[in-house]
Amino acid sequence: MSIVFKDESYRIMGACFEVYKEKGCGFLESVFQECLSLEFGFSEIAFLEHPELKLSYKGKPLRQVFKPDFLCFGKIILEIKAVSSLNDDHRAQVHNYLKATNLELGLLVNFGHYPKVEYERIVRQQKN
Repeated sequence: MSIVFKDESYRIMGACFEVYKEKGCGFLESVFQECLSLEFGFSEIAFLEHPELKLSYKGKPLRQVFKPDFLCFGKIILEIKAVSSLNDDHRAQVHNYLKATNLELGLLVNFGHYPKVEYERIVRQQKN
């Protein structure tokens, strides 16, 4: 079984580790968001910050949009947190983003965890 977007996700996580190494875990999510956008630039990682992604219902577009923290390489959702630990609500958020966009991979990264960054790869299960 191959790892989905192995090289791209490795580069994204490298940038996350670098931000954590530099800042630690005591800041708000907005601080990590800004640091990560800078680090992506330093690392030449293609990204959009808070892109407006369209939603639909039964093929009809909705007025509502959602804005994940990052869309990297045009194909990986990155959702960041700054909490003591990840929970099922955070995982469900990423699953919903993947379902809504038909993207295959989401990375859920928690900068609030000590002593190291906490992260999960979430792969969208394709319907047969």
